[in-house]
Amino acid sequence: MIDNAKIVMDAVRAADHDRYLTALYAPADKRGALFSLYAFNAEISGIRDRIHEPLPGEVRLQWWRDAIAGEDGAADDGAGVGHPVADALKATISTHRLPKPAFDNMLDARIFDLYDDPMPSRTDLEGYCGETAAALIQLAAMVLDPIAAPRFAELAGRAGCAQAMTGLLLLLPLHRRRGQCFVPADVLAAAGSSPEEFVKGDGGPGAQRAVAAMIALAREHFSAFEQGASALPASLRPAFLPLALSRAYLGKMESVRHSALRSVARLSAVRRHWLLLRRATRGWVPSTT
Repeated sequence: MIDNAKIVMDAVRAADHDRYLTALYAPADKRGALFSLYAFNAEISGIRDRIHEPLPGEVRLQWWRDAIAGEDGAADDGAGVGHPVADALKATISTHRLPKPAFDNMLDARIFDLYDDPMPSRTDLEGYCGETAAALIQLAAMVLDPIAAPRFAELAGRAGCAQAMTGLLLLLPLHRRRGQCFVPADVLAAAGSSPEEFVKGDGGPGAQRAVAAMIALAREHFSAFEQGASALPASLRPAFLPLALSRAYLGKMESVRHSALRSVARLSAVRRHWLLLRRATRGWVPSTT
């Protein structure tokens, strides 16, 4: 007999190991729901890696939209039936009464991933982060503690921007090879660059300034998150735990020995486990690192 829960958990462990580790700090009866959210996120964020043309990618996003919209237990043209992640996600949405529009917005945002259009502005980037990483944090918080979660929706927005921007910086080498540019055009212009120049060769003279500006923007959101993070109840910590690694990744990317344009910053397994354990047990204390 196929163990769908294990399939979903293994999918997260393989595709998004950092979030897999954070889910292990959640109560045992909440982990399956978190894994379903994170597996869904991995599925839709990885569509371009598996489907290299935009239109088939949009078809796949629509498949997920239809699967989520279908009534629980209904055939609904087979959407989601027999797909371990889709079935687990539908159960999570139903059990925890998660808002389906949040998933629609997440899927709409992921259309941007399929094309090479430049990110127009900082405001557009923050909107993209809000509908992807921030929404995921808020949905996870609703699973963990539906009573407390709404009070921390704004904090989830800041956390999601910080985490998503850090993730986009980590993926810069991959995106540049594809000709993708998630660095906003207005940030590039201020750095003396352009989307076209940024993705070519060494990125031009303004590339490092643009990277520094992106790191500063991620830190701005991270600092805003930290200002309110000490109020997070222990019940919500697992949803925000990915932020425990963001500061360390940003610091690594700022190192003179590392170029975010050419290589991916990595943290050792020991350091990742230590950072997660510290935040999971102590939370966020003001003015700590």
